[in-house]
Amino acid sequence: MTEVLDVLVVGAGITGLSLAHKLTKLSNNSPLKILVAESQNRVGGNITTVSQGEFLWEEGPNSFSPTPELLKLAVDVGLKQDLIFADRKLPRYVYWNGQLLPVPMSPKTMLQSQLLSSWGKLRAMVGALGFVRPVVGMDISQQGGEETVSQFFQRHLGVEVMERLVEPFVSGVYAGDPGQLSVAAAFSRVARMADVGGGLLAGAILSGKRNSKSKVPVDPNIPKTKAGELGSFRGGLEALPKAIATYLGEAVRLNWRLVGIRRTEEQTYIAEFSTPNGSEQIETRNIVLSTPAYVCADLFKPVLPEISSAFDEFYYPTVACVVLAYPVSSIKAKIDGFGNLIPRGQGIRTLGTIWSSTLFPGRTPPGWQIFTNFIGGATDPEISQLDSEAIVARVHQDLGQTLLSRDAEKPKVLAVHLWSRAIPQYNLGHNSRLAQINHGLKSWPGVYLCSNYIGGVALGDCVRRGTEVATEIYRSLDT
Repeated sequence: MTEVLDVLVVGAGITGLSLAHKLTKLSNNSPLKILVAESQNRVGGNITTVSQGEFLWEEGPNSFSPTPELLKLAVDVGLKQDLIFADRKLPRYVYWNGQLLPVPMSPKTMLQSQLLSSWGKLRAMVGALGFVRPVVGMDISQQGGEETVSQFFQRHLGVEVMERLVEPFVSGVYAGDPGQLSVAAAFSRVARMADVGGGLLAGAILSGKRNSKSKVPVDPNIPKTKAGELGSFRGGLEALPKAIATYLGEAVRLNWRLVGIRRTEEQTYIAEFSTPNGSEQIETRNIVLSTPAYVCADLFKPVLPEISSAFDEFYYPTVACVVLAYPVSSIKAKIDGFGNLIPRGQGIRTLGTIWSSTLFPGRTPPGWQIFTNFIGGATDPEISQLDSEAIVARVHQDLGQTLLSRDAEKPKVLAVHLWSRAIPQYNLGHNSRLAQINHGLKSWPGVYLCSNYIGGVALGDCVRRGTEVATEIYRSLDT
């Protein structure tokens, strides 16, 4: 290509696509020259929707929290009528001491919950009110004053809340180890609440008042949702990246793998790609790397080795997504919730199970139930050494303890998707690594990082970050 691009976006996952879409909307009156390059033969990144006959399932993210940015994006690309939302009243469960117990979702249900002992409830209440010991100790000193998720929640709410509620949540969101995750990076909002109010309850109240004052006007075109709802699309999550790619049209190039970048004397960048038609060189004023940290590590090794080493320190554990279908007759209890999470130490290797057919009905033939299971993660790296049959056997065995009847049939195996590098871990030192990288990139103005190792791993976080970075780029171009 002989023309110089305004913006080159590397990576057509939901973050990169959201960014490119926002840039296109912002520059509607004076269109920018934008290109989105994707190394795979499809858009969407980890979003993977699959159908087979009357079965439809997800092998990556399974749903989203309906944030304003994500809903607006869906409406903008023509998916308003395809949005579906799960019943927010459906309970979530934690498997504890041989029972599936509902997660308390309010102070009243917390007091009634069987998940915590009377002492555990009292300890959590006292801590929430702000009666918390200060951050001291040898461990904290050795960590540079930074607390892990485990240390923070044990200090504020006690061991029981940590083990029975926070730990399974960490497994479900990050497939992570709460003894390694940084609370300032992985639970930044909660950590800020504790700082603002001196305790979690006071911090939540103060944060709520501040947020109510800074609320933006409601867009009447965006569907109204309620707290606790989870969303998807009639055809699955992949409908969103496909619709964005259709909107962007020829600006999206598939099977384009970035092999190197360099600066020019004109303060632009040359990006070299391996494509189906051979090597391609693209010149651009701005480049957005919407790629995993380990890809950035390889790219910067020849040109900025000091930040390449920081990228290398981000850890992506292996996680297997195992999608199994069972006849309803094989299930021992009524399936009436979102799914269940399993704390470590319960004798069960599976991290958690999404009750997919209950969450979004109409995705199975009559009389069948889909369970989407996740196994592996930061606390179980050995999962990568098992083959698909062994992984299915273990998940089926675990389901036999949690959900299946004794005479349950063998499952219909819909998928075993082994994500060798699944979710970036926001471990201790995460924010320091980002600061080191951002400092190193000051010598490369016009290079932006926009991926899920920054600012959250949920789909809503990815879309929000994409729109924010797009706005930042557009303002710099306008200036």
